[in-house]
Amino acid sequence: MPIAMKRQVSLSDTKYYHCISRCVRRAFLYGKDRLTGKSYEHRRDWVEEKLLALVKVFCIEVCGYAVMSNHTHLVLYVDSFCGQQRRS
Repeated sequence: MPIAMKRQVSLSDTKYYHCISRCVRRAFLYGKDRLTGKSYEHRRDWVEEKLLALVKVFCIEVCGYAVMSNHTHLVLYVDSFCGQQRRS
């Protein structure tokens, strides 16, 4: 059962989060599909570029990441003072 975001994230407990995103239905995010022979290598750069672009928009920092064939791992730091600094 899904859990509300406000119950999953507690900045008073920690500002670091390990996030995982997986592809479904045997889909490939990156790499070569051994069954079809189709290459998805170009997507790795695309995922990295989008991730680094989003960091500039949201108040997060990427501490580390891995783009795997069918999933990604991110270690993120939430900067709770980011919005306040921008308004000053």
